[in-house]
Amino acid sequence: MMPALEMRQVNKVFGSGHTMVEALKTTDFTAENGELIVVIGPSGSGKSTFLTVAGGLQTPSNGEVTINGNNITRLKEKKRSLVRLNEIGFVLQTSNLVPFLTVDEQMQLLDKVKQQNLPKEGLQDLYQSLGIEQLRNKYPSELSGGERQRVAIAKGLYSDPSILLADEPTASLDTDRAFEVMKILQDLTKKRNKTTIVVTHDTRLLDYCDKVYQITDGEIQLQQSKVTE
Repeated sequence: MMPALEMRQVNKVFGSGHTMVEALKTTDFTAENGELIVVIGPSGSGKSTFLTVAGGLQTPSNGEVTINGNNITRLKEKKRSLVRLNEIGFVLQTSNLVPFLTVDEQMQLLDKVKQQNLPKEGLQDLYQSLGIEQLRNKYPSELSGGERQRVAIAKGLYSDPSILLADEPTASLDTDRAFEVMKILQDLTKKRNKTTIVVTHDTRLLDYCDKVYQITDGEIQLQQSKVTE
């Protein structure tokens, strides 16, 4: 079985000479189908860089990123964006919602660019489990921060990706709602055999995951694993 996501000897450097910063130090990382992984670290530790390199939004300075057996590092941007569209769902901190579209229209927009999204009843289930079915005709500006976050999660999951990458998905949620969101991510990961990677500084979330990595100054290390080999 090939891993869903593999990073081999990957690093990311910004700037050069005196201004050079190694935002992500040389990293080997593997994520399998059915795994929910949390990468925890303070702000400025390299979490977001790790996530954007893992998801093909940025190319690494060195090393290779492979998604479901596809080495995306060598692909041209057009092909890489296709892999992203078909394989990866992003839940980013700056919720990636289009301001002039209602919640329902955000999903319909995905239907225009990608086949094989969730069926109608799957979307209905998603709305219900995230508690946003009553928001379907609202615009992002009419939603609270927590509601926007949950819509962004729905959008990330609606495309039925094999890998979900979430950047601080519980940042604007109270504890109860944060746990609900993690439970949804956990259920989805297990029932649909997805791979979910959450980067966060929120230690409340650790009980829900299979593996915990710590990232400090761009260096990522496995802290604990509940996965029995």
